[in-house]
Amino acid sequence: MSDTAVTSTLASGQPDWSAMVTQLSKPADLLGMVGQDIGTGQWHAITQHQVNLFADATHDHQWIHVEPERAAKGPYGGTIAHGYLTLSFCPVFLDDVLKIDAVTAVVNYGVNRVRFPAPVPVGSRIRGHVRLVSAQPKPAGLECAFGILVELEGSDRPACVIEALVIYR
Repeated sequence: MSDTAVTSTLASGQPDWSAMVTQLSKPADLLGMVGQDIGTGQWHAITQHQVNLFADATHDHQWIHVEPERAAKGPYGGTIAHGYLTLSFCPVFLDDVLKIDAVTAVVNYGVNRVRFPAPVPVGSRIRGHVRLVSAQPKPAGLECAFGILVELEGSDRPACVIEALVIYR
């Protein structure tokens, strides 16, 4: 059984469903939620410092990511986040919207599909809209596929569209 808790309200006093958190007692509660929206998380700023750290960790120092002066004259008008940096926010987006009490481990199992329709400029903000696509009991635990649409603030196009796989134990 799931409970949803509204974490904030709008100035009008109405619930802010974009800040919804789904609270569950155990992973098996997800079985009855297939096809449902789990929630929309909070905004996360993308900084040049984050991009530089990611470049160092991945050895991807392409100028469109780490050279602000050169990138200002490039195709995006400034530096942009690595697509895989955006993708790496999947666990953050899930944690923003889904809390499960009786879980011993949450394992990132992979992705079925990922696309990067729009670049993420440094200084912009992103958030995840999460939907449960499937939930299947497996020997390793409950395998869930989450559809995550990464919204780029002020853009008509998503920054990333992902179907992420997670195993709950």
